[in-house]
Amino acid sequence: MATDVDICNLALGLLGDSANVTSINPPDQSVQAGHCSRFYPIARDALLEMHTWGFATTRVSLAQVATNPTSTWQYAYAVPTDALNLLEIIDPNASDDYSVGLQLAMSIPTVVQAGVGVYQAQPFAVENDLILTNQQNAVLRYTQTITDTSQFSPLFVNGLSVLLASYLAGPLIKGQEGRNAAQQMQAAFFRWKEYAVESDSNQRSIKPMPGAAWMVNR
Repeated sequence: MATDVDICNLALGLLGDSANVTSINPPDQSVQAGHCSRFYPIARDALLEMHTWGFATTRVSLAQVATNPTSTWQYAYAVPTDALNLLEIIDPNASDDYSVGLQLAMSIPTVVQAGVGVYQAQPFAVENDLILTNQQNAVLRYTQTITDTSQFSPLFVNGLSVLLASYLAGPLIKGQEGRNAAQQMQAAFFRWKEYAVESDSNQRSIKPMPGAAWMVNR
């Protein structure tokens, strides 16, 4: 399990720096730790936002705010404090993340057929830290800010270290040499990101069950 310090030292090693940072929060007395303390959170959050990582994806029932600032949307909800990338508004009666369950005919109260549904994206907008939507009792699926490195996959750790190295190259290696090193690390990062994204995507299989009202109620 890599720590944030391990990731920083790996990034420094990629640049040929033999420094051994011991802490970045707070940073130890080294110049390298100071730069890592500054750039590590930026690199981490940037990589988290680049893909719907399984380990960073969660969902929550949204809290409706008392005052809706617009008449364009029926409901206004507070954005979760740890939200980094808002992915989807989900109907609470949905049979999965991508479908809305179909109601059984003549059922009062409403009975939804489990496992069968039709795709129905829920429109939403984000303004002034509010999620605006027409979905009542909305559920949000989103990428959250993950600071616990024990949740990172090994390939994510490698990609993050290379991205961080691209940020550190300029401050640590002056002049054209530093710019060249930054460009090399950026090119390497995109290769590592492809590996990490492919591996992460292969760890889930999403196959919504399509359906139609006449099939459910026949």
